[in-house]
Amino acid sequence: MTVAITRDVSPRFNECEITHIDRTPIDVDIARAQHHEYVQALAKIGCQVIELPEERDLPDSVFVEDAAFILDEVAVITRPGAASRQPETESIIRALSPHRALVQVTAPATVDGGDVLVLGHDIYVGISTRSNDAAIHQLRELLDVYGYKVTGVEMHDCLHLKTAVTKVDDMTLLINPNWLDTSHFKDLDWIEVDPSEPFAANCLPVNGQIIYPTSFPKTRAKLEARGYKIQAVTVDELAKAEGAVTCCSLII
Repeated sequence: MTVAITRDVSPRFNECEITHIDRTPIDVDIARAQHHEYVQALAKIGCQVIELPEERDLPDSVFVEDAAFILDEVAVITRPGAASRQPETESIIRALSPHRALVQVTAPATVDGGDVLVLGHDIYVGISTRSNDAAIHQLRELLDVYGYKVTGVEMHDCLHLKTAVTKVDDMTLLINPNWLDTSHFKDLDWIEVDPSEPFAANCLPVNGQIIYPTSFPKTRAKLEARGYKIQAVTVDELAKAEGAVTCCSLII
């Protein structure tokens, strides 16, 4: 059974952290409706969804991915780079503890789960405004015992590494090569986003399907042309908070 942990949208969602896009008003009711559609999509493709209640005073807390990342052996509790988001990990610790042993990143390290791309036993961490070199060193110490290799990736012009690249399958990446150092991924197959859709590189493969936004039809067509089955969701209101489809769940 695949478990997906999600969290409802905070009523203070309009107060979310914004880094690389212009702030525009967010309709919280629309954001909640889109999040509900996303949760339904996870259930439709066979996930057991654990829906955590909203955190009223944590505007960004719907983006549960940033509070942890999941490996076969352990779950890593992060220390988010925005101080306003660091309390989000408390409830995620409670939610994950029945499923995995936990290890935790501590100060002075900061890392958002959105900056962590896991490809087998290779873990890539975006060096961003939210994730620092100290986190890379800590993750190496924490995860070496399990055989993981942790590598920092230079990136620019986007919030997280997974804004620029995500896993499609074990050998294939969906990528915007303009936003990161691609040398780390030269041995993998790439599907490049359509140039008119620079934010289209974030996809969520689950149970043989790919959850993918309706906002990027040209890049979606590239995925479908390669035979991938798409479960489309509308997340444009969530995207106003720099959110995307990987951000809204933790997949176990």
